[in-house]
Amino acid sequence: MEVHHSLGTSTDWIVMVVYFVAIMAFGSYFSKYNRTTNDFFFGGRRFAWWLIAMSIVATGVGSHSFIKYSAKGFEAGLSSTMTYMNDWFFVPFFIFGWLPIIVYTKIRSIPEYFEKRFSPSTRFLATILLLLYMIGYVGIGFLTMGKAILPLLPPEFTLFGIHIEITLMSLIVVIALIVGVYITYGGQTAVIFTDLLQGFVLIFAGMLVFFLGIDYIGGFGLFWELLPTTWKLPLANFNNPPGFNFVGIFWQDGIAGSVGFLFMNMGLVMRFMATKSVDEGRKAATFNILFMLPLSAIVVGNAGWIGKAISIVNPSVIPPDTNPDNIFVVVANVISLPGVFGFVMAALTAALMSTVDTLLNATAAIYINDVHRPAKKWLAKKVKSVKEEDKQELFAARIATALFTVLGVLAVIPFSAFPTVYEAHGYFHSTLTPPLVVAIFLGVFWKKFTNAAVIATFVVGVALMVLGMYYPQPLIEVFSHGTAYDPAHPYTYIGALYNLFVCVFVGVITTFTRNQQISLVKKIKSNPNHKGIFSGLTFISGAIFVMIIFNVASLPILMFLTILMLVFVVLSANYYSKYSEETHTDGLTVWSLAKAKEMFKGSKVNDVDGETIKVNWKLVNSSDDLMCFSQNDMKKMSANPGDLVYVTDARKILGGLKSAHSTLGKPHSEDGIVYITQEHIDQGQFVEGKILTAEKEM
Repeated sequence: MEVHHSLGTSTDWIVMVVYFVAIMAFGSYFSKYNRTTNDFFFGGRRFAWWLIAMSIVATGVGSHSFIKYSAKGFEAGLSSTMTYMNDWFFVPFFIFGWLPIIVYTKIRSIPEYFEKRFSPSTRFLATILLLLYMIGYVGIGFLTMGKAILPLLPPEFTLFGIHIEITLMSLIVVIALIVGVYITYGGQTAVIFTDLLQGFVLIFAGMLVFFLGIDYIGGFGLFWELLPTTWKLPLANFNNPPGFNFVGIFWQDGIAGSVGFLFMNMGLVMRFMATKSVDEGRKAATFNILFMLPLSAIVVGNAGWIGKAISIVNPSVIPPDTNPDNIFVVVANVISLPGVFGFVMAALTAALMSTVDTLLNATAAIYINDVHRPAKKWLAKKVKSVKEEDKQELFAARIATALFTVLGVLAVIPFSAFPTVYEAHGYFHSTLTPPLVVAIFLGVFWKKFTNAAVIATFVVGVALMVLGMYYPQPLIEVFSHGTAYDPAHPYTYIGALYNLFVCVFVGVITTFTRNQQISLVKKIKSNPNHKGIFSGLTFISGAIFVMIIFNVASLPILMFLTILMLVFVVLSANYYSKYSEETHTDGLTVWSLAKAKEMFKGSKVNDVDGETIKVNWKLVNSSDDLMCFSQNDMKKMSANPGDLVYVTDARKILGGLKSAHSTLGKPHSEDGIVYITQEHIDQGQFVEGKILTAEKEM
């Protein structure tokens, strides 16, 4: 397989460096909007849908990346878009189920939802799984960036007499340092605005490569004629080859990958949390799935198709055995003039950086919310004031971001063993997402799903997944749809189906046997030694889990032990945790969204439609979080005291950057004037003399 080095010219490097300096300065500018951890992680829940939609483009395109889809386009043709277009599948479940739940429950992380819906124990397990998922995702991002930039560099160089060899890992360390600088100080607002800018650049650069490539080949007609027939098919073959087929792509990318990306990728979830309302989040998701997704599929995959056509007509320019992970860079270099290639590469690396910065910010948010705060509460540490506490957490968040950057670099090591980024990403998705995906989905859409069931899904589901990894035959083979067994990477695609099935199976069977579990626990509780009995069951469960992780016995014995562990885990969960279907589902499932909305507001919801009005602001000396409008302005908004209100700078181009949420206070008599406090001004960074728009939320 041909390896490329030293692509590009000095002009390209100048363009790239200028771009990166500009984007870092742009991101750093928005650090001034980080007054609290809420601003740092969620951007203050203030932005308009269009701003969020475009910033999601940079994150989504970056995560799937030009590298992996171009590689599959080079290997398989237009059917590579299958891996990208599957994302629409679960969007309705997201915008009408998960999105309103995460907004109305005011959670700051997915594990926090698990505590409200189930128990603190479930939150603890979810935190571990989610941190592993996020760190792994950061590792994939770094690996992709390294593979994208490595072809541009010489294999080695000499500096001050010192000979330096450029390796993938050394390059990734340098990349991590650059990424860590602005994300550590920028926060969510910086992420959103840099992604907004980069979203436009990405779409333009991807389409530029497509049109330059078509022009280089000699027109679209010649390009289409050059592609082999199999490269023109929109879908992959049903079950072959084992490394790229319809059923494998469906279960790995369409189900495990898409649901994981939509429902448990905290980077994406936090982006939607930054919208000013649920409706704005729905608009952003709908626009993204209907318009941006098809466009993005062409943007990220076309370099592979162009590369295939050039390799047929002129194999000396692009050899057919070119490393697929390098094809985007190679094609861009062949078809572009100096400077243009630098711009395209800057856009590519910016896309990847957008994904990594989003994930690092989200991982730090999970750390603060689900590790730092609970640990501080457990240690009973006290602070002098809320502001001081927030300042401490902001500092801890920045330290955590730096730490997770290092862990992300270390995560690159196992992923670099896969032949391409696509294989590494696919394996990562199919092995780390199923337990959390199943737990979130059943938790939101199935009221009967219990605390014991979700704990069993996390523990026993993972154990069965590990057994599948050790014994792909016969465990995963049953689900293979006839795909061939590849000893090097056994059932890596269809493994997602097996992993999803065992997690769903454990969750469902545990839920349906709840009455029997409770009855058995009551009987054991009647024994005076019940505490000792359950301590023993918990210890044995842990021992069995360790035995499975290290594969210390034959498959039949380990399967028997797994069943035993399932029984012990659900009994222990019912014994140690108090769970009530009524109190743990009210406002926390899709079947009680009206209640969730009411809980969000804290009083009865006012759904009467009103106008959006324009007002000037006047400062009042008060410590209450209340905004007061005139009686006539309140009538226009169809609002009453106690309703929630959203006020923003009237300049729409800001997309809600200068805005604040509050509660309506008693009306006054000055029409066109809103009374606000110094805290509202600081929060919204309102400019004196600038008109505001105000609208009742609920």
